[in-house]
Amino acid sequence: MKFEKKSLKFLEKYLNTASPTGFEHKGQEIWMDYISPYVDKIEVDHYGTCYGIINPEAEFKVVIEAHADEISWYVNYITDDGLIYVIRNGGSDQTIAPSKVVHIHGEKGIVKGVFGWPAIHTRSANQNEPTPKIENIFIDCGAVSKKEVEDLGVYVGCMITYPDEFFEMNDRYFVCRALDNRIGGFMIAEVARLLKENKKTIPFGLYITNSVQEEVGLYGADMIADTIKPNIAIVTDVTHDTTTPMIEKKKEGDQKCGAGPVVFFAPSIHHTIRELIIDTAKTKKIPFQRAAASRATGTDTDAFAHSNGGVPSALISLPLRYMHTTVEMVSKEDVGNVIKLIYETLLKIQPEMKLKYH
Repeated sequence: MKFEKKSLKFLEKYLNTASPTGFEHKGQEIWMDYISPYVDKIEVDHYGTCYGIINPEAEFKVVIEAHADEISWYVNYITDDGLIYVIRNGGSDQTIAPSKVVHIHGEKGIVKGVFGWPAIHTRSANQNEPTPKIENIFIDCGAVSKKEVEDLGVYVGCMITYPDEFFEMNDRYFVCRALDNRIGGFMIAEVARLLKENKKTIPFGLYITNSVQEEVGLYGADMIADTIKPNIAIVTDVTHDTTTPMIEKKKEGDQKCGAGPVVFFAPSIHHTIRELIIDTAKTKKIPFQRAAASRATGTDTDAFAHSNGGVPSALISLPLRYMHTTVEMVSKEDVGNVIKLIYETLLKIQPEMKLKYH
């Protein structure tokens, strides 16, 4: 899959910019700057969710949505000898923390630190060899006292992110932390670009929405759904590539990077919108996969579906390897096909379409 140079430049800058849950604003500024030529209007809510609107005067409203935040850590406790203990902000994985470099977003700017860990020589002599837990992982920023940590501008409540940056691998994959789900923000922005550059007119208001605070409870989507009050919502997020080792397909399903977008089946997924997506994929010969979720999808789809008395909503997911690590991977071809599937589906939506089951 070939992407425009300006698109890839945006993607790299956007992914490399820290946007932890609750502190998404720097990433959102980059996203808004990129999308602004392709929309008629941009709005931002009080907590930082951004949306670009095409045809803002239209009564019938369609949302395409992704979430902008990435998992991170909070400074929770600073010891007298200058070590930092953390709590999660989102689904941060303690098992990958040891030996990782971190950026602590302090009051005087970024402070570098490392998640320290006892050497293998000292652990192997211990029958009860320690495993990484939230209670025992700690950050060393080179300070020798609590005062020295605070003199660096680091206090309880400061945000901590990983600095790992974007790269392409074997001309097949994009690799980065925070592909979950800034790759979604990239894909919906590309849909807006294609609509503009291909001079497509749509008979409804389109709200390209980049929500905050998904990683801690779908909160940004919950708030913005009540603000926009859409008639239809199509959400894109990532899902697990289940073909790598130690994943149980009987539990997690059978999805694979490179095999196409994943269309979800779940109680919150509206049949009419899902079937429109599947029909579009078949008609346009876009490869796709199917997945099922039981009580909830665990994505912003649920927030939109359950808002405003029920908004017909669907989920198009992107298969991803190694979720919530710093080496998340997605297929470039899949990214292109998600963009194409959302774009082509939008061209089939009509305000008068029947959305009630009966």
